[in-house]
Amino acid sequence: MALTDIELCTRALVKLGARPITSLSDGSSEAEISSLLYAPTRDGLLSSYAWSFATVQVALTLSSTAPVADYQYAYNLPNDVLRVISIGGNAPYRITGNALHTNASDVILTYIARVSTAICPPYFDVALMARLAAELCLPLTENTSRADLLARLADQEFARARQIDAQQDTPNSLTDFSLINSRF
Repeated sequence: MALTDIELCTRALVKLGARPITSLSDGSSEAEISSLLYAPTRDGLLSSYAWSFATVQVALTLSSTAPVADYQYAYNLPNDVLRVISIGGNAPYRITGNALHTNASDVILTYIARVSTAICPPYFDVALMARLAAELCLPLTENTSRADLLARLADQEFARARQIDAQQDTPNSLTDFSLINSRF
């Protein structure tokens, strides 16, 4: 079951011992602070790792504005880019504003996208709730020791979520390594 933004915030608030909210604009201090911190916390967590569910590949379109220096081509970045992972091949590139500059004539961009919470798996939801609880704690409770504890718990949940997500890929294998070849 996918959780909505409100449900994620409410669970984070309950985790920290605060009152649940019914919307991000219900007039309570919990809702106001959740409204301010939810999106940056979500985007920060999404961009902090190459999550399998948030990784997108797309062919970029050439920009009408060429780079001034260093590179030959400029490409427009999609609006939902949080972090660029690669552009395929070994071509060097630079992100400048909302454009990618490179000498490659065709670019397939692999990036982390700002995705809907509807597609986030449960392990990410748990990590996000833990991070939200840590972020919401100080403004709502002014309790630094509780905030520190929640930050440590959030780091543990983040590590657990990364581990689960990493297991959804083919493991890397050593196929061409000098020590393997010397055994035969």
